[in-house]
Amino acid sequence: MFTPPSAVLAESRRCADIGLADRAMKLLPGLALSATVAAISILSGRFDWLQSHGLSPLTIAIMLGIVLGNTLFARIAPDCDAGVAFSKQKLLRIGIVLYGFRLTFQDIGHVGFAGVAIDALVLTSTFALAMLLGTRVFKLDRDSAILIGAGSSICGAAAVMATEPVVRGRSEQVAVAVSTVVVFGTLGMFLYPLLYRLNLLGISPSAFGIYAGSTIHEVAQVVAAANAINPEAANTAVIAKMVRVMMLAPFLIALSAYLSTKKGPGAHQGAAALRRPANRLAIPWFAFVFIAVAGLNSMSVLPSPAVNWAIAVDTFLLAMAMAALGLTTHVSAIRRAGVKPLILATLLFVWLVVGGAAINHGVAALLH
Repeated sequence: MFTPPSAVLAESRRCADIGLADRAMKLLPGLALSATVAAISILSGRFDWLQSHGLSPLTIAIMLGIVLGNTLFARIAPDCDAGVAFSKQKLLRIGIVLYGFRLTFQDIGHVGFAGVAIDALVLTSTFALAMLLGTRVFKLDRDSAILIGAGSSICGAAAVMATEPVVRGRSEQVAVAVSTVVVFGTLGMFLYPLLYRLNLLGISPSAFGIYAGSTIHEVAQVVAAANAINPEAANTAVIAKMVRVMMLAPFLIALSAYLSTKKGPGAHQGAAALRRPANRLAIPWFAFVFIAVAGLNSMSVLPSPAVNWAIAVDTFLLAMAMAALGLTTHVSAIRRAGVKPLILATLLFVWLVVGGAAINHGVAALLH
């Protein structure tokens, strides 16, 4: 019996629609759970006490996610796994792209060449130290060292999450890296103002802002530390931090190129792994779009309400990704990681405080 081509096409479309609807239904429970945790985190982040302690909605989201992931989530995991994985992977990339609306290329001009040089030197030296100590001294797996190094050297949890798709790290590796950001970034919020008040740094409020912005982990933690000094320090700190965040995209591109020259961590595990190309370049396309979005924002072509709306959406998507990460993180896996990641993060924090101060002083003396 002859079936008209139009009927075949209609049937194909119907099947595709059914398949899309089925996939959407599978994603819905996990998306709803991640969105609920994200909403609670964002609302909680408005409390003055949490803000004063530098706990951003992203940090709260992963903490709540870990609590749920190790208690109630196991009962509903079969229904939620697909949506949680979608939040952790796809929504994360969209969130990193929209992060570009927080930045402008004009920020670079506000801190000058010295500020850019300081940020670049702090980033490269911290990450190089993380790789050296992590893989050579503490014998950590490469991905853990990269994730901890990225979080310490660039912009905390957001950098860890942005680096994860490039290295394809496990949930527990990402959670350990984010945890170190929370611990030492929080410590930095209280330590840095103390160092300034004791006059141990011997720098102006503006110079303190660049120092804080170039060395403290999270944006929220930078704001909290610099606001403890004065508005001048706070303004400079935020700009220096934003320039450092802007370096995330070239970092990811360089990291991807570097990893393409190395064998993957599982390259020796089984025939299937042996067949996997060792030198395939995994281009982080979202990093290029991130730069494009920052460029668009720099041209001020979009009205402020639209930019504010994009930032709000971005915060929500990143909070969903962090919540999903927490939901899939098991405390037992973090315990198995041992104390070595914590020791590595401790040494990196010491370097950021001491070595970062030396870099700030050195560059300032050289260029003035």
